[in-house]
Amino acid sequence: MSGDPDRSEVRLAELVAALSLGIDLGFGQPMEHVLRQCLIALRLAERLGLDEEARAAVYYTALLINVGCHTDAHEQAKWFGDDIALKSRKYDHELGGVRAAAAGLRRLGAGKPPLHRFRVGLEFALSGHREVDDMISEHAKRARMLAEQLALPEEVLDAIGAAYEQWDGRGWPGALKGDDVPLASRIAQLAEFVEVAHRVGGIEAATSLARRRGGKQFDPAVAALLCSEADEILDGLESVGNWETVIGAEPALGVVLSGERFDDALAAIANFVDLKSPYLLGHSRAVADLAAEAGAQLGLPEREVRTLRRAGLVHDFGRLGVSNAIWDKRGPLGAGEWERVRTHPYLTERMLHGSKALAPLGAIAVQHCERLDGSGYPRGLTGNAVSRPARILGAADAYQAMREPRPHRPQRTADEAAANLRADVRAGRLDAEAADAVLSAAGHRVPRRREGPAGLTVREVEVLRLLAQGLSNKEIAARLVISPKTAGNHIEHIYVKIDASSRATASLFAMQHGLLPEEEFAASSVT
Repeated sequence: MSGDPDRSEVRLAELVAALSLGIDLGFGQPMEHVLRQCLIALRLAERLGLDEEARAAVYYTALLINVGCHTDAHEQAKWFGDDIALKSRKYDHELGGVRAAAAGLRRLGAGKPPLHRFRVGLEFALSGHREVDDMISEHAKRARMLAEQLALPEEVLDAIGAAYEQWDGRGWPGALKGDDVPLASRIAQLAEFVEVAHRVGGIEAATSLARRRGGKQFDPAVAALLCSEADEILDGLESVGNWETVIGAEPALGVVLSGERFDDALAAIANFVDLKSPYLLGHSRAVADLAAEAGAQLGLPEREVRTLRRAGLVHDFGRLGVSNAIWDKRGPLGAGEWERVRTHPYLTERMLHGSKALAPLGAIAVQHCERLDGSGYPRGLTGNAVSRPARILGAADAYQAMREPRPHRPQRTADEAAANLRADVRAGRLDAEAADAVLSAAGHRVPRRREGPAGLTVREVEVLRLLAQGLSNKEIAARLVISPKTAGNHIEHIYVKIDASSRATASLFAMQHGLLPEEEFAASSVT
């Protein structure tokens, strides 16, 4: 690889805002819920006369306040079934109240047979309630850890660490009350609940909630401000372009990440996302490293290798939008559950598409579960429609997943994983070149490939590529420095091997098996 300077950069605000869209999904809320609560929080901060530094603390606290809530989704699903359905009810009742506790008890063992639910209920009564109570306190601690890894200021760290404390001292862990709770925490928490109330019931519902909980969950002065200026504070939230508005509203000088800082921030978030399930720990980073090494072995330019590695780090962000009742299920998945699984690459793309710096990574990541024969998801792409970086990432993800345990199977040995990957190549699902590079990167001996799909030789693959682009026998011969007669013989052999009788049918075969380099095919389509 030649030294290729890394000119890509991303604002930290964009990265955190993209992650916030995953937080929305994990709470069963519509995307941009967190972005809207951030705007509410900033409007409150402005009316309170906070300076730039204090508003920056409010900004990042509002975006990250619930980022730790997926980190024990495995345990949430163990007690309550669907962890996303559980968290979606957070806004229905007063936190820590009798009605909230009763609603939680009704969900114990949800989705399981009566006997199982009875056993879960008994276990919960003995020890589970303390475990769940501790989990809520841990959410803020883990969110603070991520904020620290993103090098956010101490004021932000303290505010995020107190995200679940309440004005009356009855929050989690219950170590702070009143003015001892950081102001950024008080503002962000009110904004979070008000956003939901306003979206569901309008201004009247939002102000009613603030009045009812002021002096208890919420700072009474901040709640009173919200009520007195609700029309202005909540104006236009449903119609404003929230992504652009929130990114543009970042207080103080925007933090820009490039080079290693960009990579480190992506890696920190990738590790954090992988906490969603104990079966996924370290998965994203391992896939990223494997894909990058495979790309380097294939001779990709350094810039493309770097992009491929970053795509590997973000490829599973969309897992936040699928319940652990599915990810951690020990038995076979039902049709509806599979449909949810099939959405997660799309959700990754959706999380990243608003940022010019992150969207190219999402464009690769969304295809990592596609397969050349059209059997993949989310869009069922075939052949050349799957980009070369995505083929490499897909092979790396498939191999790494097999090397890790899953709830329905133990981890596979390196030889078993390699054999399965090669079987997918023979079946036309994975790209042979990408799979070989991944296996080589993983330490397997890879024999020099002498055949393509359907037994095509290396030369026949070259001829097929040119034939599919519409070149005549004479043009193919000139390009490959062979005689027109030899070119014609190759084409006859190709037609026999792939059971084709025309250029169009041969072209379809080439596309379905990923034999047309996308840049060559795109150029031939224009001429």
